[in-house]
Amino acid sequence: MAQKAQPARGMRDVVPPLGELRRQVANRVLDVYARYGFEVIETPALEDIGVLIGSQGGDNEKLVFKVLQRGAKLEEAIAGQGELADLGLRFDLTVPLARFVANHFNELPMPFKVAHVAPVWRAERPQKGRYREFVQCDIDMVGEAGPAAEIELCCATLDALRAVGIPGCSVHLNDRRLLRAAVERHLGAVADPTPVYIALDKLDKIGPAKVAEELSDYGAAGVEALLSWLQTADMTEGPDEVVAGLESTVGALRSAGYPVEFDPALVRGMGYYTGQIFEVAHPDVGYSLAGGGRYDGMTARFGAPPLPMCGFSIGFERICDLVDPALFGAAGRKVAVLCNDQAEQLACLSRAASLRQAEPAATFNVLRRARNARKQHGDLSHLGYTEIIEAVTFLA
Repeated sequence: MAQKAQPARGMRDVVPPLGELRRQVANRVLDVYARYGFEVIETPALEDIGVLIGSQGGDNEKLVFKVLQRGAKLEEAIAGQGELADLGLRFDLTVPLARFVANHFNELPMPFKVAHVAPVWRAERPQKGRYREFVQCDIDMVGEAGPAAEIELCCATLDALRAVGIPGCSVHLNDRRLLRAAVERHLGAVADPTPVYIALDKLDKIGPAKVAEELSDYGAAGVEALLSWLQTADMTEGPDEVVAGLESTVGALRSAGYPVEFDPALVRGMGYYTGQIFEVAHPDVGYSLAGGGRYDGMTARFGAPPLPMCGFSIGFERICDLVDPALFGAAGRKVAVLCNDQAEQLACLSRAASLRQAEPAATFNVLRRARNARKQHGDLSHLGYTEIIEAVTFLA
């Protein structure tokens, strides 16, 4: 017997009924976003490698799945006359969005509110619950420079999580400009703070001692002072414009009844953030459920004006693990009709077509009877069928 073919390492198959649950979770999240006025877009899985590399995507740029040149161009590249790879699988949805906005700048309303749910790929080491292919669920605002963008993104994200049965979440908030000022105050002038951010972003994973080791080139005293600041800093310790923006976001969210707190240790590893950054925490889990921030000017890389941009991304895989499937019960009847032969099947298909028009919320699934009746009944029950009936009954 031939050996079974498994999914590529770090990838996975989605088996029913999980696929249906994921569809319903995505639809409910998108329904919330639609009520806020976010418009759905799609972008290709593959981008030119130049779009992905040099995008200040932090360590994720090192994890791009690259696609080799094809045909004669590959032969030339192997001979040393060009680059081996010209395409790559996207590692997030933010960089492709900036490219999308630049390409369609004259067609889009401004400000532009966009929703984007799609898979992304990172060539990292697979771990339990962590895959190389996973879905992100993003909303972004393009063309809004004020704190209204941050406030609405946070509200919409928390509302979406509540809609899928995950209440009790809170927003943790910081600002990259505040963090940049702290880095330069304690470590001196830093031409590119991205490596510092990447190291600091690992604090909750590897601890202060390991982070200090990674930052040892900046001097032990300065690193120790910076790590201490991350634990004790106050929101008012920054430029007036930064403090005013943080106070506006915090005040608006609290007035609307959304839990929010300033978190000076919040870093986020992406290099492209330019202002406020945020994550969503839940008391029952030790990881964030969503994250994002302001990344003004990214569109300039692709020939468009340097537009203000701000986004929030829900970790779709993480929330699906927390969702109670009972929340997404079938909207109507779910009927399986078992037939003994082709004549019964054809008659039942005709009858089912009429019933689907009469009961749009119901499911009518016409099937040939399996040899193992017990297994077939069990499988259908597992898939949520509440009625399993014989063809003769269905046609009566």
